[in-house]
Amino acid sequence: MTLASAKKSLTPLVLLEASNFSGFFAFSMTFLLMPWMALSVTGSSASAGLLVTITSIPGLIMSPITGSIIDKFGRRRYAYAAQWITALVSLSVPLLASFAPINLFALIAIGTARSIVGFGIASARKSLVPDVADRAGITLERTNSIHESIAAAGFATGPAVAAFCLTFMSGPQVFWVVGALEALCGLAAWLIRVVEKHEPVDKSESRSFLYYATQGFRTLFKTPAVLIAFMSFIMLAVIYIPIEMVVLPRYFNTLHDPNGLGLLLTVMAAATSVSSLFFEKFAKWFQFSSLLRIGLLGVAIPVLIMSFLPPTLVMLALGLILGFAWGPLAPLLNTVIQRKVPANERGRVFSLEGTIWSGGPMISMVIVGLAVDAFPLHAVYLTIALLTLAAAILVSFNKRTPELNTAEFDD
Repeated sequence: MTLASAKKSLTPLVLLEASNFSGFFAFSMTFLLMPWMALSVTGSSASAGLLVTITSIPGLIMSPITGSIIDKFGRRRYAYAAQWITALVSLSVPLLASFAPINLFALIAIGTARSIVGFGIASARKSLVPDVADRAGITLERTNSIHESIAAAGFATGPAVAAFCLTFMSGPQVFWVVGALEALCGLAAWLIRVVEKHEPVDKSESRSFLYYATQGFRTLFKTPAVLIAFMSFIMLAVIYIPIEMVVLPRYFNTLHDPNGLGLLLTVMAAATSVSSLFFEKFAKWFQFSSLLRIGLLGVAIPVLIMSFLPPTLVMLALGLILGFAWGPLAPLLNTVIQRKVPANERGRVFSLEGTIWSGGPMISMVIVGLAVDAFPLHAVYLTIALLTLAAAILVSFNKRTPELNTAEFDD
């Protein structure tokens, strides 16, 4: 019996989500760990922003190439091979630290190496979602709800574990944990067995490599539903992400409270995980365009209140609301791409999404880092919050936003 004719099975979905969880667990540990180590070494928020910016450049450059590799050579194959190479990079960190101290230049080199080999792994897993959903016999809405909920759960676990590890381990030693999780992630992806669907004919394969590699951009701009969803993520990446990567680490660093930062990030990610899990039900209650508006404004309003730096308990409560509003946005984007983009172009479009997250904050991260060093933290935080709210309003009420509804499942 071939895989194509095999009975329905949840095993590929379980393995994909095991890989998804451990991958985001490891990633979110470095999400806290790298900026924290940069601050500890230099004492400068600008250096933390510089670290994130420089290490994001390879992902921006590699995006078209990575998406093409995923589409040409296999979603599953890329997911496990790249993850194992990333694990080797992580495991090399504590070994290198045993010979010489890790300084800012070493952190930049480590982050750059991880970006080069690791960019696109999450895109490859997202590209596999329709294949495992078909094998499991469940809808894209439900599968994306599970996928993003598991991703958020992994992300929620990582910062708390990283902060806990930092209380009795050095930063480089924590990479033993990161590398082990990444190795497990690759193993789970390697064990997945599904048929990776492709269209019968992909005309771009007969064109030049440059045309093939840039197909994702053309698909994005000729598909309004996908374009409006991407606009939302550009806004979140460029304007909001520096808050979590620069502003909040600086705030909690001045309080000498790594556990407070880890707890806040964990609460936001946990709320995102729960909310993501209910995306399928939300999609039955609301149109996709309405879900987008609720999500964006639900993120922007708590951010505005948090910018006044209330007590930690209030920050945690607002983070809970923010995370819950954020939850449906990622599965919404996934579903729109998977329904509106041909399977043969899926990897390239998801790779562009990864570019937004890695390349989008590059300039804004440095600007925010310099601003935090030069101006009062609360003033910078408030400015970013107002920009987030303005962007949310502009995207939410854009005349093309109703195009999202064309990606809804037609009963």
